[in-house]
Amino acid sequence: MKVTLDLSGFSNKLHFYLNGTEITIENPDPDTTLLQYVRSVGLTGTKLGCAEGGCGACTVLVSSYDKATQHIRHLNVNGCLTPLCSVDGKHVITIEGLGTYKNPHPIQERIALCFGSQCGFCTPGIAMSLYALLRNKPTPTEEEIEDSFDGNLCRCTGYRPILDAAKSFAVPKTSQIKNGTASNGASSNGCCGNGGPNGCCKGFDRPTIPQESSTCFPSVLFKKYDPSQELIFPPRLMKKVAEPLHFQGRKTQWFRPTTLDQVLQIKATYPTAKFVGGNTRIGIDTKFKHMEYNPLVYLHDIAELQGVSITSEGITIGANISVANLQKAMEEAIDTVNEHQVPVLRAFLASLKHFANHQIRNSASVAGSVATASPTSDLNPLFIASNSTFSILSSNQTAGSPARVVPATEFFVGYRKTAINPETDILTKIHIPLTQPSEYIRAFKQTKRRDDDVAIVNAAIRVRLSQDNKVDEIVFGYGSMAAFTCQAKRTSEYLKGKTWGDKDVLEKALETLDEDLPMQISTPGGMPEYRRTLSKSFFVRFWWDVIQRQSMDITHNHGDLRLLSEEVHRHTSFGTQSDKGATQNSETGIVSKSVNMVSAMKQSTGEAIYTDDMPRIHNELYGALVLSTRAHAKVVSVDTSVALAHPGVRGYFDHRDVPGTNTWGGGILLDEFIFVIDTVYCVGQTIGIIVADTQAIAQEAARMVKVEYHDLPSLLTIDEAIAADSYIPITKKLVKGDVDAAFATCAKIFEGETRVGGQEHFYLETQSAIVNYNGEDEVEIHASTQSPNEIQLSISKLLGLRAHKVTCKVKRLGGGFGGKESRTLPMIGALSVAAFRTKRPIRCMLDRNEDMVISGQRNPFMGKWKVGLDENNMLVALDIQMYLNSGWSADLSPAVMERAMIQIDGVYNFHNVRVSGYCCRTNIPSNTSFRGFGAPQGNIITEDFMTQIAEQINVPVDKFRVMNFYKPGEMTHYNQELLDWHLPKGYMQLKEKANYETRLAAVEEFNKLSKWRKRGMSFIPTKFGVTFPILHLNQAGALIHIYHDGSVLLSHGGVEMGQGLHTKMIQVCAEELQIPVESIHTVDVSTDRVANTTSTAASASSDLNGMAIKNACDELNERLAPYRAKGLSWTEIAHQAYFDRVNLSVNGFYKAPNIGYDWKTNSGQLFFYFTMGAAISEVEVDLLTGTHTVLRSDVSMDLGRSINPRVDIGQIEGAFMQGMGMTTTEEPLWFPDGRLFTQGPGAYKIPGFKCIPQEFNISFFEDVTHDSVKTIYKSKGVGEPPLFLGSSVYFAIRDALRYARKENGHDGTFSLPIPATAEKIRMAVGDTIAESSRLASKSGERPWVLQSC
Repeated sequence: MKVTLDLSGFSNKLHFYLNGTEITIENPDPDTTLLQYVRSVGLTGTKLGCAEGGCGACTVLVSSYDKATQHIRHLNVNGCLTPLCSVDGKHVITIEGLGTYKNPHPIQERIALCFGSQCGFCTPGIAMSLYALLRNKPTPTEEEIEDSFDGNLCRCTGYRPILDAAKSFAVPKTSQIKNGTASNGASSNGCCGNGGPNGCCKGFDRPTIPQESSTCFPSVLFKKYDPSQELIFPPRLMKKVAEPLHFQGRKTQWFRPTTLDQVLQIKATYPTAKFVGGNTRIGIDTKFKHMEYNPLVYLHDIAELQGVSITSEGITIGANISVANLQKAMEEAIDTVNEHQVPVLRAFLASLKHFANHQIRNSASVAGSVATASPTSDLNPLFIASNSTFSILSSNQTAGSPARVVPATEFFVGYRKTAINPETDILTKIHIPLTQPSEYIRAFKQTKRRDDDVAIVNAAIRVRLSQDNKVDEIVFGYGSMAAFTCQAKRTSEYLKGKTWGDKDVLEKALETLDEDLPMQISTPGGMPEYRRTLSKSFFVRFWWDVIQRQSMDITHNHGDLRLLSEEVHRHTSFGTQSDKGATQNSETGIVSKSVNMVSAMKQSTGEAIYTDDMPRIHNELYGALVLSTRAHAKVVSVDTSVALAHPGVRGYFDHRDVPGTNTWGGGILLDEFIFVIDTVYCVGQTIGIIVADTQAIAQEAARMVKVEYHDLPSLLTIDEAIAADSYIPITKKLVKGDVDAAFATCAKIFEGETRVGGQEHFYLETQSAIVNYNGEDEVEIHASTQSPNEIQLSISKLLGLRAHKVTCKVKRLGGGFGGKESRTLPMIGALSVAAFRTKRPIRCMLDRNEDMVISGQRNPFMGKWKVGLDENNMLVALDIQMYLNSGWSADLSPAVMERAMIQIDGVYNFHNVRVSGYCCRTNIPSNTSFRGFGAPQGNIITEDFMTQIAEQINVPVDKFRVMNFYKPGEMTHYNQELLDWHLPKGYMQLKEKANYETRLAAVEEFNKLSKWRKRGMSFIPTKFGVTFPILHLNQAGALIHIYHDGSVLLSHGGVEMGQGLHTKMIQVCAEELQIPVESIHTVDVSTDRVANTTSTAASASSDLNGMAIKNACDELNERLAPYRAKGLSWTEIAHQAYFDRVNLSVNGFYKAPNIGYDWKTNSGQLFFYFTMGAAISEVEVDLLTGTHTVLRSDVSMDLGRSINPRVDIGQIEGAFMQGMGMTTTEEPLWFPDGRLFTQGPGAYKIPGFKCIPQEFNISFFEDVTHDSVKTIYKSKGVGEPPLFLGSSVYFAIRDALRYARKENGHDGTFSLPIPATAEKIRMAVGDTIAESSRLASKSGERPWVLQSC
């Protein structure tokens, strides 16, 4: 009999507070997220970065009142996942609720004044995470502060300045620190060691209010933080009585019951109802897998499903308790149970610490983690190993009925299948037994990035030993080793009764684990050999941990067992930043000063406007791209009938609707199409565009467009392209000297191959644009692009218009890094056609997965090299063939290859060079420019073969480098003389500053301690030529208006994307006009103010635009000289000049002189100057898992005379971290059919807050001159040059592996793949565990995913 549900007692009104204002919404749509709502009401400070809870840009605070405890809980959550309907009775605080740029909250102020905001897109979310911490604990420790950011990402800053700002709220452990040194002699708690009151510059007598300057803080007086002044929790909500809610949306119903009986009644009425806790799984399923659940039943307000009880036997929790509350309960329980009962609590806490991130833990329910039955679940292996039980009620029962109890060992039965009947059952309680005497349990998890990452493998192991150390019971729980959380039952059975500590028993157990956990090369999830290795490595770690805890005397050759049984520990980070060398001999008053970023405060308060923050225009529509789903195919048909019939859809447009030219190119070849015509060449090409009333409707309709394909053969990798002879028809060769003759004279010749993987830009703001048809064939574009001029020109051709009819405006970018240089055009082009045809404004902001699929990446490279030395180990000749993966079109790949070929010499004189470059055409999205533009790939190849050669000739690599450095005045292989060549001097300065030799000896000593823990160091130099390689791009314009009140409006052609360009240009203008920076304002970059601009790229924007501004100021100063002679104030000068009819508007212009290189003759000056630098990094590697931590990095650069030292330091740190990510954690992966696997932060791992070096020191070359540098104030470009230095971490890891491999009998050189992920590191150790895990491919078998290099 069908059960009916009485809805008479259910309200349809949602009641909550938003930034102190009461809000009531009648029948809200259950499919609306909290982020979508707050942005729709104008609170655009909260950003959309990924829509999966992985970047933190959408972080808001949700406060609620617990009547039982009379406690207010403040939780930071992801607005992108939190349903709007879930905030009933709660107080939501967004970044706007904290303060304004005129009256900022102390958090906002300190982030801004400490240079903690660059592009600013991530800043509001970061501020809100810190705000949540301070609301719960106003005086946190530095460890708690670093931990609080585990759910936030930043792509610009390198994190250090954000942490400095945040740690100004921390209370140092004064008793343990003196002059930056802890009682154990190690640097601790982020103290820089430079002294101050009581030995710390932060001053312990005023720990939360740093007043004056130090190495950590600029000269500012921070606003005092007073917790009593925070927004109060609304008293009315304290009195609110929760009532059941029911909402009916466009597609979905929502129930919020308040009792367990109501839940059971709803489930009986709607057997397909989906239970919702934090929406952290369902939100992703509906967004990215397009699954539809109806109705949704929200369980977080059911008292019977909450709560924790502790007995002498165990802990029982309400199943719908949040993960964060479980974590809190475990922490509190440790103090209440016996010592022998603690291990299970510690095991859970170890797992919970790295369960997703704070935002997810605050929202996600334990029941959701269990019932979802993800094979990668962190908690489920622990439930199995701990012998936990699950209590289940059925919808035909009542809340008081006896529950069915299922052991965790019997609960997981298949891929996302459990003992729960999804149509009738609900999980109500979980019981976790406490450990007994001589019982040990431990949890393990291995990820690409330590914080906020899904497990590659996770495990939990519990053993109970008898008095004679025989195994009474042992249980294994493994995640990611099968389609569901599994057990190693044969291994458990084998070990039962065996003696713990017996070497033969361990070896046999490891063999049995391989049988329990079978894998193939093509196993879903990838990394099969590594996963097999980890499953055994975890057990080895557990084995020796138990031996230590049992105080067993076992003979072994592992060294210090503590370093075997413990995981790598990370201390809080700290560092120093010295601008001494960058400001030496500076005679300017405003330039060379660390002026704060002009928009930093607005970015911190959420008031800075990005493209998608702009208010909706009247009659605006939303555009959704219809993208190809095949790597290479003929388009047989496109059926739009269902999509066009969808309510709210206003049109579909494709190549047939283009009024002008559909063909375009990102570089010199016009080999692309805005819309596909009849053939697709990669997944993610634009077939058409749907326009509709809302984003949701447009995206739904785009999925309804049915495209029929006829598949064609496809190529993914460089090797496949070479085999198929598939190249972009542009090849380059650069030759200096007689290479063949030189090789004939060489005493030693070495050959090899080096591959460098790609890299995703991962700017926090995805591509976005608004295209408005203004009538009279005029089009205005607001876009997130680095190339407004290129957009103007390309869109005018696409629409069949002249360029003067199209205007492109750019306010600011939420990061670019080269990814918004050429690849913004496909989306903007599609929007422009739709806007032109509909005569209506069209908006689009790509979802993160869309952006990553279509926008291209850093080009993967492969270099086949041959190097010759003389009898003294001096370089004689280099012959190298370089290949890059262009993707399906040329774009900027030929220019990227040119830069890589130019950079192949690194800082070394090879004397005779032949380098050939080939751009491979494949069937992945077109790769493109990325910060460094081919230079990092070329430099990495060079340093890799320099390292391999040094190992083969048995010469320390640092010595080999130094002896082959260029000398001042020598010529590069492109025949440019090295002037002001300070690299050798700066290299030696850094060597001394970093105490390199002493630390190198300490590494040697440390590596004798353990077989399974090694340290490594590397010392990497770089030079980077600054100039656009195409001559005509080396120009810039500027427009300056002086108004008669003395205010100045400055326009120039450079786009602000976090690099501080506007700030520097204002400093230049202020210096030249001798006025305060506060008198000058910049607005957006616009093609109707400054025409024919060059893309903001190549580290040249300050050089070019700065000189154009100076040119304009020179003319203005000449006009105003008579008034200055009168001794008038600036305002009086402007006012009187206006009344004297002096023109106060000037166009400035600049073109870089004395450059112009000819590839055919290898002659002419290619670069205007060189930026150079060096970095030393030291790492510690856990060889059992492949995990590493960066102990210390020291970076020193020659930037000439910096315009703004603090801005430049931020650029150095941010670039370094991107380079580190490129060579360690960031690994783009593709399915064999051409689809991108790594489509968001869940799968693609940029470095996080706790990836930065534990000690991070930045300095500049000192006592050097720049006679040949003719730039603005002799400053140098900084954006790209430091990025390659991040690879010093990679080479330090390689150094650590060299020690390990030698101990394992591998004395020769070796190749460590790039990036050196934990997988690559672990599998390079060369030990028996890893080697026994190797797999052979079956005929025709391909890996589940692969790299495109």
